[in-house]
Amino acid sequence: MRTAPTKRPGSRRISSRLRRHWNLTVGLAILLLLVATAAVSYVYTPHDPNHISIMHRFQPPGDDFLLGSDQFGRDLLSRLMVGSRVTIVVGVASVGIGLVTGLVLGGTAARYGRWVDEVIMRVLDALAAYPSLLLAILLASIMGAGAVSGTLAIGLATVPVFARLVRANFLTLLEAEFIQAARAVGASGARILWRHLLPNTAAILLVQATIAFANSILAEAALSYLGLSIQPPHPSWGRMLREAQDFLVFSPYPALWPGLAIAITVLGLNLLGDGLRDVLDPKTR
Repeated sequence: MRTAPTKRPGSRRISSRLRRHWNLTVGLAILLLLVATAAVSYVYTPHDPNHISIMHRFQPPGDDFLLGSDQFGRDLLSRLMVGSRVTIVVGVASVGIGLVTGLVLGGTAARYGRWVDEVIMRVLDALAAYPSLLLAILLASIMGAGAVSGTLAIGLATVPVFARLVRANFLTLLEAEFIQAARAVGASGARILWRHLLPNTAAILLVQATIAFANSILAEAALSYLGLSIQPPHPSWGRMLREAQDFLVFSPYPALWPGLAIAITVLGLNLLGDGLRDVLDPKTR
């Protein structure tokens, strides 16, 4: 008689880990869906996202428009797909600005200490106290409203968080015994940085990056809503909400879908951050 196949121990461990960290699985699935949507939009959209057809205004979801149409007869699904590109580009760019700048400033403050640490941290405190929206307005007045000024404003607003994380973690690690041992055998500062400090800080920064990504999406939507980021006719989820608010009595769909897209994406990134923290933090294992 043939016996039923049994699961391998490795597959059992993987399935058990996925069940235990369901938030990581759900968050990663939502993120992959966002990336796949943006990638597909480069080669296919059901309609031209900027094509205006007054005869098809406020169409409900159906065969011609799967998610309906807006006040100009534009396909909502196509605009959501193209808008996902903006979400990813602005999120990645702003998080990159905050991560790299915060790593340099926080590492410099931890390495040199004294007045260097005091000056850098006080400047970051002043930057953290300055609302990102006002910073975006300032940059828009200098550079002009657009994606560049909006991304810079969001990125600069995330610098203090990353810098504080890097500084605190570096200060703790620099007092650790294995760092003292590395110094005793003649390891250079650069080697200690690349072989010990950065690897032991990467997990914390990765978790913070996912949270900052979610916050960047909300900030970009707010700036687009106010007209300080992506400019028409290019679609973005925040801009779609702004254009739809005056026509809610005619159709709820132009505001419903971008609002859901923002909410689901932010939820997914927050779940991903929580899952990564549970997996990477030894204290929560």
